[in-house]
Amino acid sequence: MNRFSKPRLKDKIKSLIPGSALAFLLVLGLFLYGTSALSESRMLNERQLLEDALLRDISHCYAVEGSYPPSLSYLQEHYGLTYDRNHFLVNYEYIGANIMPTFYILER
Repeated sequence: MNRFSKPRLKDKIKSLIPGSALAFLLVLGLFLYGTSALSESRMLNERQLLEDALLRDISHCYAVEGSYPPSLSYLQEHYGLTYDRNHFLVNYEYIGANIMPTFYILER
């Protein structure tokens, strides 16, 4: 190519393709990383909210009725506890009317 001839448009476009593809893949990778980190953070927050709601409802039941709730379904029916059963599994262990029950929250 000499100094009087202009580069062809096809040649310009071909030279820009690798850089554009690399920039696109970089932006896509950053986007996917950000969404996965956000999803992880949201799941931890939901788990903490469920744990707080369980503790609050168990304590409220004990304060109102004088005994701890016998089951998780009792909390759901009488105190309005709701949670996403597709994402969390709650293991509720009732020991006695005057002993605070234990519970474990597992993510599915």
